[in-house]
Amino acid sequence: MVLKNNKIDITDRVVGKLKDGEIELYLENERIGSIRLPQEPAIQMDHHFETDRQKIYQHVTTTESPQARYTDCDEGGWC
Repeated sequence: MVLKNNKIDITDRVVGKLKDGEIELYLENERIGSIRLPQEPAIQMDHHFETDRQKIYQHVTTTESPQARYTDCDEGGWC
């Protein structure tokens, strides 16, 4: 039996997570490397998303108070 080393393209399977001024690279749950960001990174976010202090936020619309018909149910699920 002969063992041979091969390269497998995993590019589409790699995920980046923003953490402490760098992008950590993961393949499934295994950390495989990182990309160091400059002091003032020029991160461009799509509409409804923003970055602030190493966090990424999504702008969403939510209700302030739920409708009464969904909150006045008994323990059996009857409203």
